[in-house]
Amino acid sequence: MLAGYYPKPGDLLTRVLATGTFDILHPGHVYFLAQARDLGDELFVIVARDSNVTHKPKPIIPEEQRLEMVYALGTVDKAVLGSEKDIFEPLKVIRPDIIALGYDQRFEIEFLEKELSKRGLPAKVVRIPLSKECPLCSSAAIIKEVLKRHG
Repeated sequence: MLAGYYPKPGDLLTRVLATGTFDILHPGHVYFLAQARDLGDELFVIVARDSNVTHKPKPIIPEEQRLEMVYALGTVDKAVLGSEKDIFEPLKVIRPDIIALGYDQRFEIEFLEKELSKRGLPAKVVRIPLSKECPLCSSAAIIKEVLKRHG
């Protein structure tokens, strides 16, 4: 999963983890990941698997391409695809100190921290607030605009 990544004994870096679908990258994603990166020394990102996206329409961009796009961003130190079986599985390897949630992500902070603690993953969970309104800061808004112009 994180082939080639080997933490050094005694590493004291603050590891931040962000997660998301990241379908059709837009300024809202860039803002979220930049804010998450500012919380620590290194930023790991878990990109949702196509099969796990059930709370909104399926992604347009295939998971491998979404992973490649996220990893190409300068703020991201490591990006991986999520587990299809257990959303906590990659966290056992990554061992984040902080998990950054987007303003619109459906996780409840208290519930997530409790679930992490049960699994021996005592990460702090932080919600990144919405910074500003932007007409094309969501995949849905971009799709709507494309359809308006070309559909």
